[in-house]
Amino acid sequence: MGDAEQTPHPTRRSRRPAKRRRRVSVLGVIGELLITLGVLAFLYVGWQLWLGDVIQGAQKNAAGSELSQQWARVTETASPTPDASASPDPTATTETDVTIPILGQPDDAQAFAIMRVPRWGPDYSVTIAGGVTRARTLDPIGIGHYPGTQMPGETGNFAVAGHRTTYGKPFSDIETLRIGDAIVVETEAGWYTYRFRTLEYVKPTETSVLDAVPQMDVAAGDAYITMTSCSPRWSMTERIVAYGVFESFTPREAGPPASLTEGVA
Repeated sequence: MGDAEQTPHPTRRSRRPAKRRRRVSVLGVIGELLITLGVLAFLYVGWQLWLGDVIQGAQKNAAGSELSQQWARVTETASPTPDASASPDPTATTETDVTIPILGQPDDAQAFAIMRVPRWGPDYSVTIAGGVTRARTLDPIGIGHYPGTQMPGETGNFAVAGHRTTYGKPFSDIETLRIGDAIVVETEAGWYTYRFRTLEYVKPTETSVLDAVPQMDVAAGDAYITMTSCSPRWSMTERIVAYGVFESFTPREAGPPASLTEGVA
């Protein structure tokens, strides 16, 4: 009897207090909206910094390639058709001294050249235009030419600038250049080949890097290229500067130079 009295009645159910539904407050809704907006902003920044760069980089390379093809078509149209019946003259000599054409200073945002760097891959072909403002040249086009500095192949310093991050980041891999790497500047007239010499970091106020004779162990009277970008990445506290020395000019009629394919990454 004692055990039976202690056994719970089979029909008896334990009652639990009903769970109170949480009231939705205005502040809670606003908080959730802010979190959602924060996530969306984070995703947008991620797209802008990674996927956006990939897309814009491909677009800038495609634009450079199209400009190169336009120049090639103009040359083909202007070149006379060779006479198949004519035989080569065995006594003829090859012209070794090629006149280097020097372009005039471009207008702001005027495209006049294409940069090709085999170290950065066979598809790298970014347009160079006049001026170094973000709104008109660096962001929409790619690489900008410092007004007043020399032009490709000209005695002195051909100075250009480009982004290291965002907007296709044409100078993203500037620190990977090695001594002797080819830096080829293509124009409608042909290809100007420079050879990378050295790299340095300077303050943004150090404008002497744009002088006719750049800051490296070289003498006056030669042609150089100076490539500048921000450093470190995502910052503008310094400038990373790459220097190169002019080597040769190849006329378009002679076809692309060997420097375009050597050491392609």
